[in-house]
Amino acid sequence: MGKARTVILDGGMGRELQRRGAPFRQPEWSALALSEAPQAVEAVHAAYIQSGATVITSNSYAVVPFHIGEARFAAEGQALAALAGELARRAVEASGKAVLVAGSLPPLFGSYRPDLFEPQRVSELLTPLVQGLSPHVDLWLAETQSSIAEARAIHAGLPKDGKPFWLSFTLKDEDTDEIPRLRSGEPVAEAAEAASQLGVQVLLFNCSQPEVIGAAIDASCQTFERLGVTIQVGAYANAFPPQPKEATANDGLDPLREDLDPPGYLRWAADWQARGASHLGGCCGIGPEHIAVLARQLG
Repeated sequence: MGKARTVILDGGMGRELQRRGAPFRQPEWSALALSEAPQAVEAVHAAYIQSGATVITSNSYAVVPFHIGEARFAAEGQALAALAGELARRAVEASGKAVLVAGSLPPLFGSYRPDLFEPQRVSELLTPLVQGLSPHVDLWLAETQSSIAEARAIHAGLPKDGKPFWLSFTLKDEDTDEIPRLRSGEPVAEAAEAASQLGVQVLLFNCSQPEVIGAAIDASCQTFERLGVTIQVGAYANAFPPQPKEATANDGLDPLREDLDPPGYLRWAADWQARGASHLGGCCGIGPEHIAVLARQLG
Protein backbone atom coordinates (compact mmCIF):
# COMPACT_ATOMS: atom_id res chain seq x y z
CA MET A 1 0.00 0.00 0.00
CA GLY A 2 1.50 3.38 -1.00
CA LYS A 3 2.05 5.98 1.68
CA ALA A 4 -0.83 8.45 1.88
CA ARG A 5 0.00 12.06 1.08
CA THR A 6 0.13 14.13 4.26
CA VAL A 7 -2.88 16.41 4.69
CA ILE A 8 -2.14 19.64 6.59
CA LEU A 9 -4.94 20.77 8.92
CA ASP A 10 -5.32 24.20 10.50
CA GLY A 11 -4.50 25.20 14.08
CA GLY A 12 -6.44 26.59 17.02
CA MET A 13 -9.03 29.33 16.56
CA GLY A 14 -9.66 30.74 20.07
CA ARG A 15 -6.07 31.58 21.00
CA GLU A 16 -5.43 33.04 17.57
CA LEU A 17 -8.49 35.32 17.88
CA GLN A 18 -7.26 36.44 21.29
CA ARG A 19 -3.75 37.06 19.96
CA ARG A 20 -5.19 39.30 17.23
CA GLY A 21 -7.15 41.34 19.74
CA ALA A 22 -10.59 40.00 18.76
CA PRO A 23 -13.28 39.94 21.48
CA PHE A 24 -12.51 36.85 23.53
CA ARG A 25 -13.60 36.00 27.06
CA GLN A 26 -15.17 33.29 29.11
CA PRO A 27 -17.57 31.61 28.91
CA GLU A 28 -18.26 32.35 25.23
CA TRP A 29 -14.68 31.54 24.15
CA SER A 30 -14.33 31.55 20.34
CA ALA A 31 -18.10 31.95 19.79
CA LEU A 32 -17.91 35.58 20.96
CA ALA A 33 -16.13 36.69 17.78
CA LEU A 34 -18.87 35.16 15.60
CA SER A 35 -21.31 37.82 16.73
CA GLU A 36 -18.90 40.64 17.62
CA ALA A 37 -16.06 40.36 15.08
CA PRO A 38 -16.87 37.89 12.29
CA GLN A 39 -14.21 39.50 10.07
CA ALA A 40 -11.57 38.38 12.62
CA VAL A 41 -12.76 34.77 12.32
CA GLU A 42 -12.51 34.94 8.55
CA ALA A 43 -9.02 36.48 8.85
CA VAL A 44 -7.83 33.58 11.04
CA HIS A 45 -9.15 31.07 8.50
CA ALA A 46 -7.36 32.99 5.75
CA ALA A 47 -4.10 32.95 7.74
CA TYR A 48 -4.25 29.16 8.06
CA ILE A 49 -4.96 28.73 4.35
CA GLN A 50 -2.06 31.07 3.60
CA SER A 51 0.14 28.95 5.88
CA GLY A 52 -0.61 25.84 3.84
CA ALA A 53 -3.60 24.18 5.53
CA THR A 54 -5.67 22.20 3.05
CA VAL A 55 -8.48 21.56 5.55
CA ILE A 56 -9.88 24.32 7.79
CA THR A 57 -12.41 23.81 10.57
CA SER A 58 -15.53 25.91 11.11
CA ASN A 59 -15.52 28.09 14.23
CA SER A 60 -18.53 26.29 15.69
CA TYR A 61 -16.74 24.60 18.59
CA ALA A 62 -18.15 26.93 21.26
CA VAL A 63 -21.67 27.13 19.78
CA VAL A 64 -23.14 25.01 22.58
CA PRO A 65 -25.05 25.90 25.76
CA PHE A 66 -21.93 25.12 27.82
CA HIS A 67 -20.34 28.26 26.32
CA ILE A 68 -23.14 30.58 25.16
CA GLY A 69 -25.89 29.56 27.61
CA GLU A 70 -29.14 27.65 27.12
CA ALA A 71 -31.30 30.66 26.19
CA ARG A 72 -28.91 32.04 23.61
CA PHE A 73 -28.31 28.61 22.12
CA ALA A 74 -32.06 28.05 21.74
CA ALA A 75 -32.50 31.45 20.09
CA GLU A 76 -29.34 31.73 17.98
CA GLY A 77 -27.52 28.40 17.91
CA GLN A 78 -28.42 27.49 14.34
CA ALA A 79 -27.74 31.01 13.01
CA LEU A 80 -24.33 31.12 14.73
CA ALA A 81 -23.42 27.69 13.32
CA ALA A 82 -24.49 28.86 9.85
CA LEU A 83 -22.31 31.97 10.22
CA ALA A 84 -19.35 29.82 11.31
CA GLY A 85 -19.75 27.67 8.20
CA GLU A 86 -20.22 30.68 5.94
CA LEU A 87 -17.07 32.45 7.22
CA ALA A 88 -14.94 29.35 6.60
CA ARG A 89 -16.40 28.90 3.12
CA ARG A 90 -15.84 32.58 2.34
CA ALA A 91 -12.17 32.33 3.33
CA VAL A 92 -11.72 29.32 1.05
CA GLU A 93 -13.41 31.02 -1.89
CA ALA A 94 -11.34 34.18 -1.41
CA SER A 95 -8.13 32.13 -1.40
CA GLY A 96 -8.86 30.44 -4.72
CA LYS A 97 -7.26 27.28 -3.30
CA ALA A 98 -8.55 23.73 -3.12
CA VAL A 99 -9.21 23.71 0.62
CA LEU A 100 -11.88 21.64 2.38
CA VAL A 101 -14.12 22.96 5.16
CA ALA A 102 -14.65 20.59 8.09
CA GLY A 103 -17.82 21.24 10.09
CA SER A 104 -16.76 21.19 13.74
CA LEU A 105 -19.14 19.19 15.93
CA PRO A 106 -17.87 19.74 19.48
CA PRO A 107 -18.51 17.88 22.73
CA LEU A 108 -22.12 18.92 23.27
CA PHE A 109 -21.98 19.11 27.08
CA GLY A 110 -18.49 20.40 27.87
CA SER A 111 -15.01 19.40 26.79
CA TYR A 112 -13.05 16.79 28.76
CA ARG A 113 -16.21 15.88 30.70
CA PRO A 114 -17.58 12.51 29.62
CA ASP A 115 -19.47 12.48 32.95
CA LEU A 116 -21.70 15.36 31.73
CA PHE A 117 -22.92 13.49 28.63
CA GLU A 118 -26.75 13.45 28.38
CA PRO A 119 -27.78 11.04 25.60
CA GLN A 120 -31.41 12.19 25.70
CA ARG A 121 -30.39 15.76 24.74
CA VAL A 122 -28.05 14.97 21.84
CA SER A 123 -30.58 15.64 19.08
CA GLU A 124 -31.70 18.94 20.66
CA LEU A 125 -28.11 20.28 20.64
CA LEU A 126 -26.72 18.59 17.55
CA THR A 127 -29.54 19.31 15.08
CA PRO A 128 -29.18 23.14 15.05
CA LEU A 129 -25.41 22.80 14.55
CA VAL A 130 -25.80 20.36 11.67
CA GLN A 131 -28.56 22.35 9.99
CA GLY A 132 -26.61 25.58 10.27
CA LEU A 133 -23.32 24.17 9.02
CA SER A 134 -24.65 21.79 6.40
CA PRO A 135 -24.77 24.11 3.34
CA HIS A 136 -21.17 25.25 3.87
CA VAL A 137 -19.08 22.21 4.85
CA ASP A 138 -17.41 19.39 2.91
CA LEU A 139 -17.11 16.91 5.77
CA TRP A 140 -18.18 16.40 9.38
CA LEU A 141 -15.60 16.49 12.17
CA ALA A 142 -16.72 15.36 15.63
CA GLU A 143 -13.77 16.65 17.64
CA THR A 144 -12.38 16.62 21.18
CA GLN A 145 -14.62 13.66 21.96
CA SER A 146 -13.95 12.16 25.41
CA SER A 147 -15.99 8.98 25.11
CA ILE A 148 -17.08 6.40 22.58
CA ALA A 149 -20.74 6.89 23.59
CA GLU A 150 -20.84 10.54 22.56
CA ALA A 151 -19.01 9.82 19.29
CA ARG A 152 -21.61 7.16 18.45
CA ALA A 153 -24.46 9.50 19.37
CA ILE A 154 -23.14 12.30 17.15
CA HIS A 155 -22.66 9.92 14.24
CA ALA A 156 -26.23 8.66 14.67
CA GLY A 157 -27.51 12.24 14.48
CA LEU A 158 -25.80 13.14 11.22
CA PRO A 159 -27.74 13.43 7.98
CA LYS A 160 -27.24 10.76 5.33
CA ASP A 161 -25.65 13.32 3.02
CA GLY A 162 -22.65 11.32 1.81
CA LYS A 163 -20.17 13.71 3.44
CA PRO A 164 -17.14 12.02 5.00
CA PHE A 165 -17.18 11.58 8.78
CA TRP A 166 -13.95 12.36 10.65
CA LEU A 167 -13.69 11.62 14.35
CA SER A 168 -11.21 13.08 16.81
CA PHE A 169 -10.77 11.95 20.40
CA THR A 170 -9.03 13.72 23.28
CA LEU A 171 -6.71 11.62 25.43
CA LYS A 172 -5.87 11.27 29.10
CA ASP A 173 -2.80 13.39 29.70
CA GLU A 174 -1.43 11.30 32.53
CA ASP A 175 -0.17 8.00 31.16
CA THR A 176 -0.26 5.79 34.25
CA ASP A 177 -0.66 2.27 32.87
CA GLU A 178 1.08 2.40 29.47
CA ILE A 179 -2.24 1.92 27.64
CA PRO A 180 -3.34 5.05 25.72
CA ARG A 181 -6.83 6.01 26.86
CA LEU A 182 -9.58 8.51 26.13
CA ARG A 183 -10.48 10.92 28.93
CA SER A 184 -13.33 8.50 29.76
CA GLY A 185 -10.69 5.87 30.57
CA GLU A 186 -11.67 3.74 27.54
CA PRO A 187 -8.65 2.30 25.69
CA VAL A 188 -7.79 3.89 22.35
CA ALA A 189 -7.89 0.42 20.76
CA GLU A 190 -11.62 0.22 21.64
CA ALA A 191 -12.19 3.72 20.23
CA ALA A 192 -10.47 2.69 16.99
CA GLU A 193 -12.71 -0.40 16.74
CA ALA A 194 -15.76 1.84 17.23
CA ALA A 195 -14.44 4.19 14.53
CA SER A 196 -14.24 1.30 12.07
CA GLN A 197 -17.85 0.33 12.86
CA LEU A 198 -19.00 3.93 12.27
CA GLY A 199 -17.41 4.17 8.83
CA VAL A 200 -15.01 6.89 9.94
CA GLN A 201 -12.73 8.08 7.12
CA VAL A 202 -10.07 9.68 9.34
CA LEU A 203 -9.48 9.01 13.06
CA LEU A 204 -7.67 11.82 14.85
CA PHE A 205 -6.46 12.75 18.32
CA ASN A 206 -6.63 16.38 19.44
CA CYS A 207 -6.58 18.79 22.37
CA SER A 208 -4.10 16.60 24.25
CA GLN A 209 -0.45 16.72 25.21
CA PRO A 210 1.88 15.82 22.33
CA GLU A 211 3.50 13.25 24.66
CA VAL A 212 0.46 10.95 24.70
CA ILE A 213 -0.41 11.08 21.00
CA GLY A 214 2.24 8.76 19.55
CA ALA A 215 1.01 5.76 21.53
CA ALA A 216 -2.58 6.48 20.45
CA ILE A 217 -1.52 6.56 16.79
CA ASP A 218 0.29 3.24 17.25
CA ALA A 219 -2.73 1.63 18.94
CA SER A 220 -5.06 2.84 16.17
CA CYS A 221 -2.84 1.68 13.32
CA GLN A 222 -2.43 -1.73 14.97
CA THR A 223 -6.20 -2.02 15.48
CA PHE A 224 -6.99 -1.11 11.86
CA GLU A 225 -4.37 -3.55 10.60
CA ARG A 226 -5.84 -6.32 12.75
CA LEU A 227 -9.34 -5.51 11.47
CA GLY A 228 -8.15 -5.27 7.86
CA VAL A 229 -9.63 -1.79 7.37
CA THR A 230 -8.11 1.28 5.75
CA ILE A 231 -8.76 4.31 7.93
CA GLN A 232 -6.36 7.21 7.94
CA VAL A 233 -4.98 8.50 11.23
CA GLY A 234 -3.91 11.97 12.31
CA ALA A 235 -3.33 14.36 15.18
CA TYR A 236 -3.54 17.97 16.27
CA ALA A 237 -2.22 18.53 19.79
CA ASN A 238 -2.57 21.57 22.02
CA ALA A 239 0.21 23.66 23.54
CA PHE A 240 -1.07 23.60 27.13
CA PRO A 241 0.70 22.11 30.13
CA PRO A 242 -0.98 18.90 31.43
CA GLN A 243 -4.52 19.60 32.64
CA PRO A 244 -5.71 18.55 36.10
CA LYS A 245 -8.26 15.74 36.19
CA GLU A 246 -11.16 18.04 37.12
CA ALA A 247 -10.32 20.56 34.37
CA THR A 248 -12.76 21.46 31.64
CA ALA A 249 -11.22 22.55 28.34
CA ASN A 250 -11.38 26.31 27.92
CA ASP A 251 -12.32 26.97 31.55
CA GLY A 252 -9.54 29.54 31.73
CA LEU A 253 -6.65 30.85 29.70
CA ASP A 254 -3.88 28.36 30.36
CA PRO A 255 -0.29 29.43 29.80
CA LEU A 256 1.32 27.98 26.69
CA ARG A 257 4.37 25.70 26.76
CA GLU A 258 7.53 27.42 25.60
CA ASP A 259 8.93 24.18 24.18
CA LEU A 260 6.05 23.97 21.71
CA ASP A 261 7.20 26.78 19.44
CA PRO A 262 7.04 25.94 15.68
CA PRO A 263 10.32 23.92 15.60
CA GLY A 264 9.43 22.18 18.87
CA TYR A 265 5.97 21.22 17.63
CA LEU A 266 7.41 20.08 14.30
CA ARG A 267 9.53 17.46 16.09
CA TRP A 268 6.38 15.87 17.53
CA ALA A 269 4.47 16.05 14.25
CA ALA A 270 7.36 14.45 12.36
CA ASP A 271 7.29 11.58 14.87
CA TRP A 272 3.53 11.13 14.35
CA GLN A 273 4.06 11.11 10.60
CA ALA A 274 6.77 8.44 10.99
CA ARG A 275 4.30 6.34 13.00
CA GLY A 276 1.75 6.47 10.18
CA ALA A 277 -0.23 9.69 10.69
CA SER A 278 -1.37 11.22 7.40
CA HIS A 279 -3.30 14.22 8.79
CA LEU A 280 -1.42 16.79 10.88
CA GLY A 281 -2.42 20.13 12.37
CA GLY A 282 -2.72 21.89 15.71
CA CYS A 283 -5.22 22.67 18.45
CA CYS A 284 -5.26 25.36 21.19
CA GLY A 285 -2.15 27.54 21.10
CA ILE A 286 -0.85 26.17 17.79
CA GLY A 287 -1.03 29.03 15.30
CA PRO A 288 -0.47 29.82 11.61
CA GLU A 289 3.32 30.01 12.07
CA HIS A 290 3.31 26.40 13.37
CA ILE A 291 1.15 25.25 10.46
CA ALA A 292 3.45 26.97 7.95
CA VAL A 293 6.39 24.92 9.30
CA LEU A 294 4.38 21.66 9.13
CA ALA A 295 3.28 22.42 5.57
CA ARG A 296 6.83 23.22 4.49
CA GLN A 297 8.53 20.26 6.20
CA LEU A 298 5.89 17.51 6.20
CA GLY A 299 3.18 18.45 3.68
